[in-house]
Amino acid sequence: MRRRKTFVVQARDYRLSVGERTLLMGILNVTPDSFSGDGVLTQGKDLKAAVRYGLDMVRQGADIIDVGGESSRPGATRISVAEEIKRVVPVIRELSRKINVPISVDTYKPDVASAALDAGASIVNVIKGTPVSERLLRIVLRYRAAIVLMHMRGTPKTMQRHVSYKDVLGEITLEFKKSIEKCIRIGIKRDSIIVDPGIGFAKTAEQNFLIMKNLSMFRELNLPILIGPSRKSFIAKVLNLPAGERLIPTASTVALSVLGGAHIVRVHDVCEMKQSAEIADAVVNAN
Repeated sequence: MRRRKTFVVQARDYRLSVGERTLLMGILNVTPDSFSGDGVLTQGKDLKAAVRYGLDMVRQGADIIDVGGESSRPGATRISVAEEIKRVVPVIRELSRKINVPISVDTYKPDVASAALDAGASIVNVIKGTPVSERLLRIVLRYRAAIVLMHMRGTPKTMQRHVSYKDVLGEITLEFKKSIEKCIRIGIKRDSIIVDPGIGFAKTAEQNFLIMKNLSMFRELNLPILIGPSRKSFIAKVLNLPAGERLIPTASTVALSVLGGAHIVRVHDVCEMKQSAEIADAVVNAN
């Protein structure tokens, strides 16, 4: 087992060292229809409660807080730019005043990204990272933000119709390379780019497991790898558990991802997944 390469990610005024230990991206869904039932609107929470939730994740060890206003669950319907901005910007603005870790906005819409960056976000987590919008990239460049390029085909509403691959690992890698080249051509530096193979996005359960098994293949991209297996439905393919009961299998996927070369894990349950990642890090770093 090879040690991970260490990278420094530049995200506006933040410099994140990744590789010596796994970083945790805590999920803050400001949505009424999150697949896992954790959306703060679902639970009737207000802005103060959403901010408290973010603060709690930082106290538990989150290195990044990822705020999302539109559900990306399979079959989800797109919401308006105005509605998404209304959901995420107040939370980002308030959190940015209270925490000293970078805030990521989970969006593929340029106008939402711009509003979120104005409010204090430092990273744009783009589910439509292959291919990626040139207008969005120019906004990322203007703010000197970091970008997560996630692999997906289609949209959340249609993505599960696009699961036919001749070589899933090879095709994901090729599509990543095209998006990375586009970033570089526009002027975004490599030290502001992160890749995410998109577990659960335009993939079957079997393909998700194959990606996890071969995560080290993406090392050839020479960029930090982020992965988001938390509570995903591919777990139910094996264990037939509802989303709210996938804590232990999620911990397994987190540990396996770290052993496979992930630098950042995107998770709902920060405290428990931090413990899982720390054990895996100890294995990776053992002499």
